[in-house]
Amino acid sequence: MNDKWGLFQKFLITQEQQVSLSDFLVNSGVIIILAIILEFSYIKCGRTISNRRQFAGTFLLIAFTTMLIISIVKSSLALSLGLVGALSIVRFRAAIKEPEELAYLFFAISLGLGLGANQTLVVVSAFAVAMVIIWGRHLLSYKGTYQNLYLNFTAKAGTVELSQIVESVNRQFGKNSLKRYDENKSVVEASFVVNSPKPEKLQSFKSEMAKYGDDVRISFIESKSF
Repeated sequence: MNDKWGLFQKFLITQEQQVSLSDFLVNSGVIIILAIILEFSYIKCGRTISNRRQFAGTFLLIAFTTMLIISIVKSSLALSLGLVGALSIVRFRAAIKEPEELAYLFFAISLGLGLGANQTLVVVSAFAVAMVIIWGRHLLSYKGTYQNLYLNFTAKAGTVELSQIVESVNRQFGKNSLKRYDENKSVVEASFVVNSPKPEKLQSFKSEMAKYGDDVRISFIESKSF
């Protein structure tokens, strides 16, 4: 019994295995380059309405922190168990509103995990494939001069129905996506993502919506404003 307990204690003891400083510095340089490329790709290819530039600024710190943690705990079961205990005490919360944001966060974390485990070649290869997929889909979906434009419509309640708003948006802008619709006793609000139209289309839509009363408010916001 004592032999088994002694063996178990030896299993938990931290091994004298030092992290190679040269490997860590090389991986640090790689993670910085990959994180910066990922930030740029998210800002240019992301489709979320939130402030993409501000959100992307966290990728480098998340990826580097993950790599640092894995580099330290990978050689010790005791440190790994200690990390689990620490994470059970500290609760991390983030206001993730869209699945795309979560996907990019997991991607940044996976970069840190792979480089922390010294799988540099695999990480770089996987990153290259991911960039081809992200930019390929972006270029195919946003071919030409396509650019997201956010259309916000507000009118007095009872003067217009959602079906009428959608019909007008389809007629004037073609491809669109309804992102938000709110209605109460006083106002009706609808938000759409539309293709960047010609200026005359914007004026035509504004003139068409004017028939629903003087309380109609329309705003067009360029996606880069977020």
